[in-house]
Parts: sequence; C-alpha cells; structure tokens
Amino acid sequence: MSLASTLTPHAPKALAVLRIATALVFLAHGTAKFFAIPHVAMFDGMPVFSIYGLAGVLEVVGSLLLIVGLFVRPTAFVLSGFMAVAYFMAHAPKSFFPILNGGDSAIQFCFVFLYFVFAGGGAWTLDGKRGA
Repeated sequence: MSLASTLTPHAPKALAVLRIATALVFLAHGTAKFFAIPHVAMFDGMPVFSIYGLAGVLEVVGSLLLIVGLFVRPTAFVLSGFMAVAYFMAHAPKSFFPILNGGDSAIQFCFVFLYFVFAGGGAWTLDGKRGA
C-alpha cells in the first residue's frame, strides 16, 4: 500500500482543517477591528463606514461562513478578490517585495481562498448537509 493511497481518503478532512484554521486566523483581523480582540491600536476609533469597516465586515462574516462551511465557494471567491484588492491598495505601493511591504499574509489568504473556490470546503460543511 502506497503513502498516497493511505492519505488520499483523508483529503476531505485535511481540506476542512485548512478551511477552519484559515478562517479562524482571518477572523482575528475582523474581531480586532470591531471588538478590539486582539487590540490593534491603529483600529482605535475606526469609523464603521470606512474601508476598514467594510474590511472588518468581510473578515467577520466571511470567516464565520467558512468556519461552518456555508456558501464556501462564493464566500471564498469574494474573500480572494478582497485580499487581492487589499494587497494592491495597501501593500504593493510600499515595495515590490511582499516581505518588505507586509503583504505576505494578504497574498497567502488570497490564494488559499482561491483554492477553496475550486476545491470546495471539504468535510464537515453545512453546504454538504444541504446538498450544495
């Protein structure tokens, strides 16, 4: 028995773990903006109706949808685009190199979300329960 044949049946569960872990990390960006958990000083007094406010809504709502596995593909599509825009608006103007412009995580989130668009949410999704 090969390693691939041993691991392949577990791929949907591994995809679900990636989805949930990614969403939990992403959720912290939204909770920092709206609830100061964790506290990030630059978000103190942030207007809800601002670009950061919109980002926070996308981060909180999108993360919660991904955690429970509801509307995974369309949510991931929106979040992938959001992260691409965030990278080019906030990070790329600072430097060409992501390690210098602080955009590493925006790039990674963008491509992990893009992967979910094509791969779906894996195991343990509400989409699976509703037959989507």
